[in-house]
Amino acid sequence: MLRAGTTHSFEFFPPKSDDEALRLEKTLSELAPLHPSFVSVTYRGGAESRQRTFDLVTRIERSGVMTAMAHLICVGHSRAEMRDILKNYLDAGVNNVMALGGDIPDDPALIASEFSHAIDLVALAREVGDFSIGVAAHPQGHPRSKDRATDRHFLAEKLAIADFAVTQFFFELDEWVRLVAELGELGVEKPVLPGIMPVTTLGGIERMAAMGARVPAALVARLERANLRGGSSAVRSEGISAAVELCRELLHSNAPGLHFYTLNQSTATREIYTELFS
Repeated sequence: MLRAGTTHSFEFFPPKSDDEALRLEKTLSELAPLHPSFVSVTYRGGAESRQRTFDLVTRIERSGVMTAMAHLICVGHSRAEMRDILKNYLDAGVNNVMALGGDIPDDPALIASEFSHAIDLVALAREVGDFSIGVAAHPQGHPRSKDRATDRHFLAEKLAIADFAVTQFFFELDEWVRLVAELGELGVEKPVLPGIMPVTTLGGIERMAAMGARVPAALVARLERANLRGGSSAVRSEGISAAVELCRELLHSNAPGLHFYTLNQSTATREIYTELFS
């Protein structure tokens, strides 16, 4: 897909309740007409979450409507267990995976792992079967990296054996351009898909910073002005406009695609997509 041309893809998380399942079904039906290149499904760890991810990924893949990519994490897994997980995906017809380190869980029982870093998971997936493997990239640097240069070297090592990267969401074109240029200096030319998540509330500014993606001061000021002008609805509209502008800049700069973090809702993603491609 990435060789064929510009992609657009969506990310979901597996539902934890009947209400969340209904909302996700509605979201999937609303986004299917946009014909995404692929969709990805997250996984936070633990047997219950793993099964929810597996069930959702395989159901999407078997529907024939959308191509699915499964997230995998190092935390809490032995090599034997992960080998079985990978084989189960292959048996189910899923050969696209996202190999991640994973967040440290609250449950201490889930922390143990036989993998030191995501690159170890990429290597195992290569051993198990013919997967297309994505890895995570952080334009502002991984929160646990000591500096950006170190972060880029680790990312370059992952991409030496993986197929592509998907970035954490970010808000300025220069962040993606710098990331790609710094990887290029290390000899990496594999696709780096920019991750997109609009800031639609003032409260979202702090939440996104906590997730490792600081919202730049200029965008914060823009959203605050919108709030003074028209309240929460104006903030949402301004946030969508800012995301559309970023996407246009990325496409103009030859980004290989756009990966939208949907939070299992379709409205903002559909609005951005319509502005870009209609």
